[in-house]
Amino acid sequence: MITAAQMRAARALAGIDQKTLAERAGVSLPTIQRMEASEGVVRGVVDTLMKVIQALDEAGVELISENQASERGGRGVRLKPASPQNSQG
Repeated sequence: MITAAQMRAARALAGIDQKTLAERAGVSLPTIQRMEASEGVVRGVVDTLMKVIQALDEAGVELISENQASERGGRGVRLKPASPQNSQG
């Protein structure tokens, strides 16, 4: 689905704060805060997650999954895959 880091980055790209995202998604501010404070993939009620993703989409943000090409060709950011750390000590 969506990671907490993606959610924070998407909101920043859209130029909206947590309160605005909550209002646009029709969810509570504490729900957005909890989602963004989580580690890794955001967990929660699927309907709530879909509302947040829809609100970000309507704000002009395309969420790109790992190993997925950007179909719309717009500008954006993507995290590089984590590189394995050398275990030399």
